[in-house]
Amino acid sequence: MIVTEAVFASHRVALIANGHAQDRPRLVEVNWLQAGDSWHSSKSIAKLKKHHGLCDKDFSFIAKNSLSKNKPAQALLIDTITQLTAYFSGARQTFDLPLDMSLGTEFQQRVWQALQGINYGEAISYAELAKRVGSPKGFRAVANANGKNPFSIIVPCHRVIASDGKIGGYTGGLDKKAHLLALERISYKG
Repeated sequence: MIVTEAVFASHRVALIANGHAQDRPRLVEVNWLQAGDSWHSSKSIAKLKKHHGLCDKDFSFIAKNSLSKNKPAQALLIDTITQLTAYFSGARQTFDLPLDMSLGTEFQQRVWQALQGINYGEAISYAELAKRVGSPKGFRAVANANGKNPFSIIVPCHRVIASDGKIGGYTGGLDKKAHLLALERISYKG
């Protein structure tokens, strides 16, 4: 796994791509880091190790400015940073990046795929998202799957708010969700 960190909107983000030579590189995580955390404390590291049979030596941290376009997994991280930078500047509304969703259960993967169908500048409720994944009474399960989304921003779980119009939860922190909603001019009840 190739790991780097980048800063967007004054917040640090960990980016992880699989780097196996036999596979087409895919993102396995793009998630906010809390103050004082490093990518080692990312919520998916333990799951990645177990799922792929990895150990610490299988993770290579490369500083953002040292990534090489000549190495496929590193080139993917460069492209991810470029697309995220364009999103935060208002020049991009969608992402075109290969994602490895295999860490999620079948239900979580359905939720994450449905999240990608929520348009920029649009917000839906957890109940609406539950309907979209064919589980109309499963809004709590949908909220739980949202919280386990390993692709913050790219798979836009921030576009899901409570049925009463309030901001709801966000694993990365409500300050980050509020920032993303404001960036996309999505209103919610304070």
